[in-house]
Parts: sequence; structure tokens; C-alpha cells
Amino acid sequence: QVPLVESGGGLVQAGGSLRLSCRASGLTLGTVTMAWFRRAPGKGREFVAAINWRGDSTSYASSVKGRFTISRDFVKNTMYLQMNTLKSEDAAVYYCAARRFGPSTRAEEYAYWGQGTQVTVSS
Repeated sequence: QVPLVESGGGLVQAGGSLRLSCRASGLTLGTVTMAWFRRAPGKGREFVAAINWRGDSTSYASSVKGRFTISRDFVKNTMYLQMNTLKSEDAAVYYCAARRFGPSTRAEEYAYWGQGTQVTVSS
């Protein structure tokens, strides 16, 4: 059973916005670090953003800082990624991930993964 399910991807024009969601089942978000990664065609998995278990500390890749915002709703057991001012280079499959320790930018340190949601940016 996959404990994380992403949604919210789609096609958007450059400069537009999207909000991705990651809903957890069987995994309490209040006990884990959550993160977003992405993989563009022909590239490796890239760190995008992370949020700690309390939800009071966040980190971002330099390429998205100031444009993307990560957040979590403990009541809904859901994490979000608000993406604004999207660029063509943001197009990728976005994955949410979780780990039972502090934040990390390394994908191999996350034990739980969703299936991914596609974000396409048209110019």
C-alpha cells in the first residue's frame, strides 16, 4: 500500500500557478519530515522543498525559492506545494516523500514515496 498520493498536477502556461497536494494514508504527517522532489525528462530526481514534522521549518531549492511554498495541514493529513510564476524548466513529474528523521535534500534518505503527478508548463 502506497501511503502517499499526489494530486493537482496538470498543464499550465508559463507564469501561471498550480497547487500540488500529497495526502497520507496510514502515515501520520505530524511524525515525519515531508518533502517534494521532481524529475524532468532525462534528468535525475531533484530536491524541491521540505518541511519538518512540526511544520515550522522549511527549506527550498534555490531554483524555486521565492516562487514555491510548502505547507502541511495536520487535520487533513495533507501536504501542499503552491507553485507560482511557473517556468518551462519547472515541468517535471513531482513526487512527495516522507522520512522519520529531520529534513534532507537527498532522495535516497526518504523511505516513503508517492507515485508522482505530472506538471507541464507551456510557453
